[in-house]
Parts: sequence; C-alpha cells; structure tokens
Amino acid sequence: MGSHLSTAGGWKALIRRSHEEGGTAFAFFPRSPYGKRSKSLDPAGAVEFGRTIKAEGYGPLVVHAPYVYNLAGKDPAKRAFAIDALVEDLTLLGAIRAGGQETYLNIHPGAHVGQGVETGCRLIADGLSHVFEALSGNADARVAASGTSDASGDGGVMILLETMAGKGTECGRTFEELRSIIDGVDAAFRDRIGVTFDTCHVFDAGYDLIGDYDGVMRSLDEVIGFDRVRAIHANDSMFGLASHKDRHANIGEGKLGLPFFKRLVNDPRMAKLPMILETKELTETTHREEIVLLRGLRR
Repeated sequence: MGSHLSTAGGWKALIRRSHEEGGTAFAFFPRSPYGKRSKSLDPAGAVEFGRTIKAEGYGPLVVHAPYVYNLAGKDPAKRAFAIDALVEDLTLLGAIRAGGQETYLNIHPGAHVGQGVETGCRLIADGLSHVFEALSGNADARVAASGTSDASGDGGVMILLETMAGKGTECGRTFEELRSIIDGVDAAFRDRIGVTFDTCHVFDAGYDLIGDYDGVMRSLDEVIGFDRVRAIHANDSMFGLASHKDRHANIGEGKLGLPFFKRLVNDPRMAKLPMILETKELTETTHREEIVLLRGLRR
C-alpha cells in the first residue's frame, strides 16, 4: 500500500518519500504528466532502484503513464506519440524489473473523441499491439548486435488498463469495454495486458459497490477474470454511483465510505493486490494517516 509520489530528486528521493508515509508500494509518473521525458529518473539508476526496493520487501510498483497518451485519438500523430512514449516508458521500467522488482505500467485506455466506443477500443488494442511489436523488434535487434540470447528488453512489464468513470468519451467505463480491448490485442501479447481496479471510477461508472458488492465482483471475474486484475487505485468517490464525474474523495469522506473499504481490504481476492492512494494530500501526513486507516480495517 502507498500513494502516488513525486519523482523530484530521483530514485532515492522516491524511496525516502515512501518511507516517510509508511508505504510498501507506490506509484509515480515515468515522465512529466504532459509527456516530456523525466530529468529526475536517470535510466542508469533504475536497476539499483529495483534491487533496493525488492530487498526492502516492497509490493509491486504501479507506475502511472501520463494522462496525455491517447491511443484512441483521431490524430494519427498523437496515437504515434503515445505508442513511442509507451515503448520508452516500458524500457525504463524493464530496468527496474531487471533489479528484481515487480513493476506494472498503468494507463488510461483512451478517449474516442466522437469516433464511437467500438472504434476507440479497436484503436487502443491496435496501439498496444504496436507497442509490444516495437519492443519485440528492439529486443531482436539487441540480440543480433550482442550475439547473446538476452531478449528481455522491457523485462516483460505488464500494461494495466485502468477502469474508467465514463467521463466524456472515455473508453473502459465498463468491464466489457476493457475485455474488448484485451481481446483485440495481438494474441502473442495478450498475456501482457492486465487491469487496475479504481474504486472511485468503478462506482462512478455505475457499478454499485455498496448495494451489490458481490455482484460487481462476480461480473469482474466473469468478464475480465481476477487473474488479470493486478492492482487497485483506492479512492473514495466525491459524487457517487453512476455520476461519471471521476472526482476522488479522501478515504471514508466520500460516497463509498469506510464500510466499503473495510469489505475491500478483507476480500482475499483484492487484499493481496497493491493498493495505491490517489487521494488529495490535505496535509503532509494525509497519506500516511490513510495507509494506517486502511490497514487498521483488516480483521
């Protein structure tokens, strides 16, 4: 469990911030939220970073791709940028994984901007296939150049599609939309795709996590499969069921409330997953307090 941390100061500063909040997992942007390459995260230090947090017993990192990526956009140049940037991001994270630390790259699937959900989901799946094809080609080139059999490249880092609230023309507002994206990815790379369960987004999208928790979880398993769910964004909801607003509230202060989070952290299918807070940091200790709160709900 942990929060989304600033990368200012680089790898060691990330670890220090995690220690300060008492975390055992965390998220960060691999580049600026607007898509520019990070000046803080030196690729040369990524392997040692992975070794350090692995040695400290951290759970999987759930790194968050910048919001500007849109694999479902109308503009081919913007889709190409998202593909190229994802290749770079996965290569960086592959170095962390090479240090022994399990690492995922969480992405917002994309917005179809008026093209329709079916077209949007198809474009996202095609884009993801191109990402993995490019990584595979890069690995083949390295093997040919080095004369070795090491084709690890990005280290097998999974991309996690985040469940979305359904704001605007977002794709991924239903489990079925996420499933269609997964099924549309080239079969050779389909096992590289997982899902992040965002509690606020799922509730805002119209899944009644309060009145029908078991039904929602049954649908999640039937449509996507618990084996593909690899992470949780633990956020309360400011506006509530079917609002499609995507406005996070702090834990216990929104429409989901503490009884829901108590059920979540005691659900053996979900409690084993890394939980990342994306709540507002009201004070310097907000996230530390929320981590303590959530852990305290365990029976």
